[in-house]
Amino acid sequence: MVLAKPHRRLTMKQFFTKYKPHYRENLLLAVPVVISQLGNTVVQASDSIIVGHFASTVSLAAVSLVNSIFVIPMVIGMGIAYGLTPLIAQHNSRKEYVACGKLLSNSLFINIVSSIILFICLYTGSIFVLEHLHQTPAVVEQAKPFLQLMGLSIIPLMIYHTFKQFAEGLGFTKQAMVISITGNILNICVGIVLVKGMFGIKPMGVRGVGYSTLIDRALMAIVMSFYVLNAKKFKAYLKGFATKSISYVKSMQILKIGAPIALQYSFELTAFSGAAIIIGAMGYVPQAAHQVAISLAAMTYMVSSGVAAAATIKSGTYFGVNDHKTLQTSALSHYHIVILFMCCSALLFSFGNHFLPYIYTTDKAVISIASQLLIIAAFFQLFDGTQVVGLGILRGMGDVNIPTIATFLAYWVVGIPMGYLLGIKLNLGVKGVWYGLVLGLMVSSALMYLRFRYISKKHRQKSRLEV
Repeated sequence: MVLAKPHRRLTMKQFFTKYKPHYRENLLLAVPVVISQLGNTVVQASDSIIVGHFASTVSLAAVSLVNSIFVIPMVIGMGIAYGLTPLIAQHNSRKEYVACGKLLSNSLFINIVSSIILFICLYTGSIFVLEHLHQTPAVVEQAKPFLQLMGLSIIPLMIYHTFKQFAEGLGFTKQAMVISITGNILNICVGIVLVKGMFGIKPMGVRGVGYSTLIDRALMAIVMSFYVLNAKKFKAYLKGFATKSISYVKSMQILKIGAPIALQYSFELTAFSGAAIIIGAMGYVPQAAHQVAISLAAMTYMVSSGVAAAATIKSGTYFGVNDHKTLQTSALSHYHIVILFMCCSALLFSFGNHFLPYIYTTDKAVISIASQLLIIAAFFQLFDGTQVVGLGILRGMGDVNIPTIATFLAYWVVGIPMGYLLGIKLNLGVKGVWYGLVLGLMVSSALMYLRFRYISKKHRQKSRLEV
């Protein structure tokens, strides 16, 4: 027993020594990505906070309803845009700079066309969709103009993400972080002015946060594109950036990765949107409480998503030069980082469940339900973080099709049906719906990790055979 103690300390020291360089390197890359990733969630959260404090509970429920619908086209667009990042990382690792510029041209073309199609679908279908979801009439009335404004904002959002994903694929992550922070401050300030009605402007209610979000995203698109197209560090990469570089072959390269990623995001986010709609049928108070709890959980998810984005970049870089041993070590270090963070956030939700909802509202009925949901959110933090990091690693390796099927199974075969069964059929209410989401996240996390281990082992064996 005496001899076992030094051996255990040595083992832990070796473990830390092995992963320490990757922790440092990955965090330097991930932190700016995390902050910029939080941007989209902060926009939704700030909309909820502003409306919750300066409008009414009905208005807060309208924001919840719109966010649950708008998130679907938004993540489809973002998923398509993310198809660029692993390709840029792989080409850059092989010093194929002109190819990077050509990919940017094709990505910008795809994203503009996609965003226009998504806007048209949202604008023409919003009234029909809202009127057939069996929601409170007062909530639907306020939701209609807000959804149309959010739909228009998807066009500049997609342009912003085109240049953001290009820069991040090359390892330049700080500028998007700065733009995201500045944009969110602007969104909050303009939102308060328009919703509350200040400086001679009439109170706009929910429409006010719609206009502030649109202005914010338009300015972010302009600044991000100007930065990439004019910074000296990108000159070598932009030699291939031209209209003549747009081709079917290059566009399909991006879509073969981007389309499955869009589906992955869609399956997960539509599950949460489906949960919001099921809860909305229970009344606007549970719906508002769901919005409060899910907004807080979304914050921690986006941190994990930022770590996952960094994992995609690093995995793509190592995959591009066939360094599968380092890829595995780097990938596992991302798992370690996200597990540590999500354990901390679980503690925060557990001990702060009665206080955190006050950030969004002072309605006692909403706070009572939201505090119970945050305990459930604390439980699923670990699964939420590890599943998204697993997806990020696999994307960097170009493995997107099987994870897409696994995502569908986790959320729409397990998560939503179980949520409906527990929440509606077994009368567990909003908590029952959330229990179903926990099960979906648990299944997704396990499937992504098993897939990563399988793919990683297969590539390492292939590399040894080639040597």
